[in-house]
Amino acid sequence: MNEMVPTRTLAKQGVSAVGGLAGGLGLWILSGLSNIPVIGLVAGGIVTVVGLGALSSRESADKKAGMVITGAGALTVLSNIGIFAGLASGLMGFAIIGLLGMGAWNAWKFIKGLKTRG
Repeated sequence: MNEMVPTRTLAKQGVSAVGGLAGGLGLWILSGLSNIPVIGLVAGGIVTVVGLGALSSRESADKKAGMVITGAGALTVLSNIGIFAGLASGLMGFAIIGLLGMGAWNAWKFIKGLKTRG
């Protein structure tokens, strides 16, 4: 018989699933915007500023999210600069796959944990 997953663990898995999937989709959208030079630079700059704002928070979870958001914005900006475009686009693709994969894995664990509650 399966043990019931604690509520705190289940909540963390659910939040991680939503965050990973939303982050992956958001980065995918930013990746598409980076193909439009002016819009990509503006969007990347805005996302970078938002990420830097989250980095100034006292909460460690906000700082982690701020690092990811700042990195996404910086990659979007760099993907519009000729010499860095290939490397930045490759890193964005890797990050998209990672975030979506992490989100899907946590969603699977979340659903599996919900089933133990019966």
